[in-house]
Amino acid sequence: MTWSWEYLPSEQHVTAGCPAGFLTAVEERAAELVRAAEVLYLDGTSYQGSGEPMRYLDVAGGLLAYYVVPRLELVVVCQLTPPV
Repeated sequence: MTWSWEYLPSEQHVTAGCPAGFLTAVEERAAELVRAAEVLYLDGTSYQGSGEPMRYLDVAGGLLAYYVVPRLELVVVCQLTPPV
């Protein structure tokens, strides 16, 4: 497998109403999270733990909620709060 990221439940649901500049920053940060997960979990498919809890990042004045699923080698972006 190869590490990747995705919106859950869907891109349309998670990104609705977010400005384009904010979404660009979110996608850049998601790519950084994938690179970090690749280093932390060299072989995510053999991971035996319970996984990581939901985490939050400040992105371009807004908020990004995500979690890492090592066994699927996946970073899940599940909620965005755009800047006001």
